[in-house]
Amino acid sequence: MSWDLSQMPDQAGRTILVTGVTSGLGTHTARELARRGARVVLAARSADKLAATRAALLEELPEAAFEELVVDLSSLESLRRAAAEAERFGALDVLVHNAGVMATPERRTVDGLDLQMGTNHFGPFLMTGLLLPQLIASGDGRVVSVASNAHHLTKVAPLWDPREPQVRYRRWVVYSQSKLANLLFTYEFDRRARAAGIPVRGLAAHPGYAATHLLSYGQTLKGSGGLTSILDAAMKAGAQSAEMGALPTLMATTDDLPGGTYCGPGGLRQMRGLPRVVGSNRLSRDEENQRRLWEISEKTVGLTYPF
Repeated sequence: MSWDLSQMPDQAGRTILVTGVTSGLGTHTARELARRGARVVLAARSADKLAATRAALLEELPEAAFEELVVDLSSLESLRRAAAEAERFGALDVLVHNAGVMATPERRTVDGLDLQMGTNHFGPFLMTGLLLPQLIASGDGRVVSVASNAHHLTKVAPLWDPREPQVRYRRWVVYSQSKLANLLFTYEFDRRARAAGIPVRGLAAHPGYAATHLLSYGQTLKGSGGLTSILDAAMKAGAQSAEMGALPTLMATTDDLPGGTYCGPGGLRQMRGLPRVVGSNRLSRDEENQRRLWEISEKTVGLTYPF
């Protein structure tokens, strides 16, 4: 059964932290949550862009409650600093991992990790662990990871030393592995939380083929310019809108769903359309892959979950 905004329940009294809110899916996710009454923590790496996004949202929704949190998901130090600052928000009902990078050239983070794996998986893994006490304090928390249909493009899970460079760097393969990692994390997190009796669910969503700035930034590493404009225009010509792409995330964030649920567009090949519960590939459902990536991730970020 498909889902739309008319089915979103009232969000008054809930505090929801959304990363990557300064464009695309993140902006639309934050807007609709605030429109339904949620207190939304806007998280992104640029203080200036955060302030501009908040101002634009308040112009449209003057009664909305927004907070700001500066955090760079590619930096473990920034994540720890942001988590300490986030204590002022109190209990968190939902943590939405929306921020990410797509198919970038080979780059290393300040911690020596691949930029895509560091930003898309290891950063969210650490952030979840650091904010877990606040999610537990809500009494019914959730962690929603924005994955991708691209997880189908890899035939192997990323279970090697994340600080070892690959012999041949294939940006789209690495991107797909980072999105597979989002699903492996979601399923393992949810299973471990349930086994430990912790009241926090893990869910995931993907936007299908949606027109966002993610592809152009991945190719150019620039926010503007000739090639960036051309790529953005090409995306808009063939993809569904970012508003539609945000619906699966909103469904996973607000609908009455069990942990381990994956939401995505209900159209052909999950490319577009209203969201519904969808399936992921066999590789993502492999419990040994989930366990091994979890152990690698704890060692990499230097944090052990209390499960």
